[in-house]
Amino acid sequence: MTDPHKRTSLERLVNDALAIEAEAAKEAGALGFMARALVQATMPHRKTAANEFVRRNGAYALTMLAPSAVGLPYGSVPRLLMAWLTTEAVRTKSRELELGESLSGFMRQLDMVPTGGRWGSITRLKEQTKRLFSTSVSCTYNDKQQAAGINYQLADNYMLWWHPKAPDQAGLWQSTVKLSEQFFKEVIEHPVPVDMRALKALKKSPMGLDLYCWLTYRMSYLRQETEIPWLGLAAQFGANYGRPRDFKTALLGEIKKVVTVYKGANVAYSDQGLILKPSRTHIASKGSGG
Repeated sequence: MTDPHKRTSLERLVNDALAIEAEAAKEAGALGFMARALVQATMPHRKTAANEFVRRNGAYALTMLAPSAVGLPYGSVPRLLMAWLTTEAVRTKSRELELGESLSGFMRQLDMVPTGGRWGSITRLKEQTKRLFSTSVSCTYNDKQQAAGINYQLADNYMLWWHPKAPDQAGLWQSTVKLSEQFFKEVIEHPVPVDMRALKALKKSPMGLDLYCWLTYRMSYLRQETEIPWLGLAAQFGANYGRPRDFKTALLGEIKKVVTVYKGANVAYSDQGLILKPSRTHIASKGSGG
């Protein structure tokens, strides 16, 4: 017998997919962007005890470093935050972004419902915001011919004037974050277009969010069928799985969700890896390649 909770989640995902298909992201006011550096390799899915984290995508490596007293960002919330930050930076062309007068107002922009308590969404958002804004990033590329790298803080400074016990109450001042100059340059010059409705539909799954952003970016320049080995995908999306077959099972489960909202993605798999076939990118935009 099908789990009613799973059935409801699937129905919601299908309904979201139908809405996305019915209206283009730009027309729906749902055109968003993600930072390319965090699409090619991604943040932790789960909490990690270490304050350094590395993801690899072939010759490309993303290293994230956070103060030990704060910790690294993880899960879905910092991914939604990153999409919001990148989208606002592209929209406003400004390094200094306003997060809104009230906590609940900002949470609505992330499609989050304010709930209190130790495990509530308010606590989770505040914690992940501090973790994300405190993190520094190193992007390196090393192959037999060349070595290159970029290092930057995500934010120069931030001020959060939110009232956790009164999320609808406006603060005395606007909550703001000032992106670092190097990170701002990265997101302005190389934004990856995404449909914010797709991100919200997949928001309960960090891997689903990663796969969606990666697929719509990869399909924007894919010209021939390509097979990506499971071990390479594990290094990029899920190195914390103990056994390769566990990762493969998890990834295929998430791919099913992703192609529900991104119907144009032509994806198959074999014993060796995931097969990508030329498809239309989910967002038609001049900025989708690179």
